[in-house]
Amino acid sequence: MYKGRKILLVAPAYNEDQKIGFVVARAPRDIVDTVLVVDDGSTDRTAEVAREKGAEVLSLGSVRGVGFAIREGFRYAQRENFDVVVVIAGNNKDAPEEITRLLDPICRDDDPCDFVMGSRFLDGGAYGGDMPFYRKLATRLHPILVSLVSGKRITESSNGYRAMRVDVLADTRIDLDQPWLEHYELEVYLLIKLIREGFRCTEVPVSKIYPPRKIGNTKMRPGVDWWRMLRPIVFMGLGIKC
Repeated sequence: MYKGRKILLVAPAYNEDQKIGFVVARAPRDIVDTVLVVDDGSTDRTAEVAREKGAEVLSLGSVRGVGFAIREGFRYAQRENFDVVVVIAGNNKDAPEEITRLLDPICRDDDPCDFVMGSRFLDGGAYGGDMPFYRKLATRLHPILVSLVSGKRITESSNGYRAMRVDVLADTRIDLDQPWLEHYELEVYLLIKLIREGFRCTEVPVSKIYPPRKIGNTKMRPGVDWWRMLRPIVFMGLGIKC
């Protein structure tokens, strides 16, 4: 346990059998109590590879969306009485070895944080690999828009590498069960909501290195998924959703 806390690492994954094994194997087991792979209806060996490497696997049975998968990971954290939940990409573009960067602000004795966001753009962070050009533009523009809507300047808003105190999920002001949050919307909604409601949020530098495109480096589709990333900004900015 990390400073007496029970830590869950959640990796949502869809058809990542070439990469999920590395994510699980790289997770520091002296810090992480359980690695939970949430298999979002994969048709390949994602679940089998994850189990072979020592992860717990929660299979959704069909493709439900990354937001749905993350929400199921959160529910697992609540049921199993974890103290902190960390979400990491299932395609091996995040660095599990850097998990202490996310945990330290939450687990410190003096003024602990509720939510920590990994940022590739802070000093000490890094990014590279076979990252699509449109993603480079989007990851720079998106945090500007989220900053405007949330009321707090941030450098990163689309990074899925993040940590949170599990008891935050019990706050009735946070409604992750809304049907429109089953895809990429959930992560953006949660970030904006926590900032707006006054939770203690911070950013820490992390690495994000995209794997080679030939083995698949992103599941995000131009168009429909861009809108899913923007929808919480529009809906919450206009007061349509909260």
